Amino acid sequence: MTSRHAARTLTLALCGALLATGAAAPARAVAAGKPKGHDVSSHQGGVDWAKARADGAAFVYVKATESTDYRSPTFKKQYDGARAAGILRGAYHFAVPDRSSGATQAAYFVRNGGAWRADGRTLPPALDMEYNPYGSHKCYGLGKAAMVRWIRAFSDEVLRLTGRRPVLYTTANWWRLCTGDSTAFAADHALWIARHGTSGTGALPGGWNTWTFWQYATAGTLPGDQNRFNGSLAGLKRFARG
Repeated sequence: MTSRHAARTLTLALCGALLATGAAAPARAVAAGKPKGHDVSSHQGGVDWAKARADGAAFVYVKATESTDYRSPTFKKQYDGARAAGILRGAYHFAVPDRSSGATQAAYFVRNGGAWRADGRTLPPALDMEYNPYGSHKCYGLGKAAMVRWIRAFSDEVLRLTGRRPVLYTTANWWRLCTGDSTAFAADHALWIARHGTSGTGALPGGWNTWTFWQYATAGTLPGDQNRFNGSLAGLKRFARG
């Protein structure tokens, strides 16, 4: 995942404390057999969606917005292009919790691409929660309880506007540091866990006992970051329909 101004390499450097190191091959081996996908932002620019599908992409998450003043200039082309190629697609929002409330950012996100409909082709909206790329306060200057309230406000507004809870993208380390490993979301939010270069996801954060998406690598055949869905292709389609 990337913020609007950070190159992917910088984002990974900022998140380095989150991601375990090691060979990427075992991760791909463990994930083998599960539908594969990726996530993209403006850093990927134009994507050859027909090739991505031929290379095995079943789904993609496309960055739509950040805070309340940025909409990815490539969002519509990427989002529509994925659908035209027969790839399930969803939108994600890069959270900047010290800029405005969770509800305010959720409303901006939904207005600018983060909506959902039960058409079987649209994945539920996703919220990207990771280290602050804009300053020294890794948790955006929010205490743990305040961060939990921010995420809940975002989720409640997305639910009100779309009928779906957002998927939560994070890492175990960020979740522990910035929410105190809150268990407040495990019962009703799908987890998108990021852990690169390992043979598995490791211990899951916040009371989750399973993951829905796993971002396990950055480089691969597909553009952007590499992901797997924890289930079958039929299960992925059911998840999209809600």
